[in-house]
Amino acid sequence: MLIHPAPLAETAEALRSGDLDLHDYIDDLCDRMEAVESQVQAFLPEPDRRRRLHDAADDLLADYPDPDDRPLLFGIPAGVKDIFHADGFVTYAGSTVPPERFAGEQAAVVDGLLAEGGLLAGKTVTTEFAFFEPGPTRNPHNLAHTPGGSSSGSAAAVAAGLCPLAIGTQTIGSVIRPAAFCGIVGFKPSYDRIATPGTVYFSRTIDTVGLFTQDVAGMNLAAAALCDEWEEVELSEDDIPVIGVADGPYLRQASPDALA
Repeated sequence: MLIHPAPLAETAEALRSGDLDLHDYIDDLCDRMEAVESQVQAFLPEPDRRRRLHDAADDLLADYPDPDDRPLLFGIPAGVKDIFHADGFVTYAGSTVPPERFAGEQAAVVDGLLAEGGLLAGKTVTTEFAFFEPGPTRNPHNLAHTPGGSSSGSAAAVAAGLCPLAIGTQTIGSVIRPAAFCGIVGFKPSYDRIATPGTVYFSRTIDTVGLFTQDVAGMNLAAAALCDEWEEVELSEDDIPVIGVADGPYLRQASPDALA
């Protein structure tokens, strides 16, 4: 099992305040990647990732020297599914098609991430064209199992603690399915709550940008930063809902482990 904690809300608060040094944090994440990424294979290979992130961190610290002015996602490295265009990165869409066929302007969601102080941890693996053949990514809970798709790398990266936030897309189940398979929180907002331009579409009318974090508090922060007209919710133990599970033939056939 290669699960590792990477709480978004706590980390973002510590980076904004300066209690957590951004360069130290980047080194910790890159060390984690070097230790487990060859097994999980959540990201597209990038030989100079550490150097690139440190350079981006220098620019970010120069832009926001005062902690009180720092945006919500200051210093947070996010994995970005390889169907989004991002300046300085090649888009393959999980395929062997010549990448120049996919060239385009930087995705709106990447612009939003950077505007909120986020960093690009890198491109995450997607199934081919976000639908067809699976990529090499493995489930961090069990490397013999699938992480789900099509946002395979985004879900696996967050579950393995390689980044506290990742971005994916969903046409049918490509956010909520890999999130469930990898044991993390996946959120598919309503259509166009996160703008889609700059995406290699599978279905232009249905594709929705979605998010991955390890917990609900982190997702609340991510949605506040990246979703249009989102009002962040104050979470407390008093607000925890009661969730009912309907009975039926499928549940009666479930194993004790599944029901635990």
